[in-house]
Amino acid sequence: MQWSPDGALRIVDQRRLPGEFVERDLRTVAEVAEAIRTLAVRGAPAIGVAAAMGLAAAVWHATRVGAGPALLADVAAVRAFVHGGAAELRAARPTAVNLGWALDRMRDVLDRDPGVGVTPLTAALRAEAEAIRAEDEAMCAAIGAAGRELLRDGMRVLTHCNAGALATAGIGTALAPVYAAVEAGLRIEVFADETRPLLQGSRLTAWELARAGVPVTVITDGMAGSVMAAGKIDLVLVGADRIAANGDSANKIGTYALAVLAKHHRIPFVVVAPSSSIDARAPTGAEIPIEERGADEVTHLAGARVAAAGATVFNPAFDVTPAALISHIVTEAGVLCAPFRFDHAPIALPPA
Repeated sequence: MQWSPDGALRIVDQRRLPGEFVERDLRTVAEVAEAIRTLAVRGAPAIGVAAAMGLAAAVWHATRVGAGPALLADVAAVRAFVHGGAAELRAARPTAVNLGWALDRMRDVLDRDPGVGVTPLTAALRAEAEAIRAEDEAMCAAIGAAGRELLRDGMRVLTHCNAGALATAGIGTALAPVYAAVEAGLRIEVFADETRPLLQGSRLTAWELARAGVPVTVITDGMAGSVMAAGKIDLVLVGADRIAANGDSANKIGTYALAVLAKHHRIPFVVVAPSSSIDARAPTGAEIPIEERGADEVTHLAGARVAAAGATVFNPAFDVTPAALISHIVTEAGVLCAPFRFDHAPIALPPA
């Protein structure tokens, strides 16, 4: 994610990968919300960064080109626009806590100096969004350095969905330790779950790792147990969209099943996420809202129907892995061991 020359938010449209590498420029709140809702931009840290940068870009555009019939010509109008835009973006996806965290930071800018003019306020919003992006990059690097200590030469790592550079503003969360280990000269092989129904593992993780020169093997979700039983997996690394105060972690649907399999096969199961994904207000995973998405994601694949017409569909986007199944949680603060207790999120690192 970056700024376009005219101040828009520029993203990679992840819906088009791996077939096409397409960048889009987003200039309105509606465009940013649609990109988040339809997974053009996805991954909990990336959603937060995109929401912050997108809101700043929308304000920038509205104070210069106009939103609707008129420009945002005074501070009161800008403040109302930010509050309304933040509410619209927050509703785009409910599970990733990073989304609300980033938007709260953008709204906090409004309270620092209510008397500033439109131009300074717009610049302050843009600066806050840029700080959120820079902090995410620094967090990813720190996560990679911390998680690298769990990897050994020759390890075979299983991951689910995509928690790499495409899901963040930096080198990723769950894949960051892999990148750090490879950079240090270790030989690491990754097994990527296909990740039904939207194939983020085969479409995005495999594409990303192959481009980086990391050996990657794609398996279907149902193969994970047999691959573990065959002794081909040494470690499981997954991301998280929200972590409760007791360590229960919500991640892409299918993660819970992996944790159960890893426990049975005595394979360490590690959740890797920035501290902004920790929701200390949720005592357990039962309080984490789980997004349910449209039936067509299950009934169709690449536009073609693959399920019987008339069948009902249940399509939760996430599941919750109990903390009892998690061996370690890695944040930018380091490697944390069970039992987990987050009365507050670990302190974020300053931008690099």
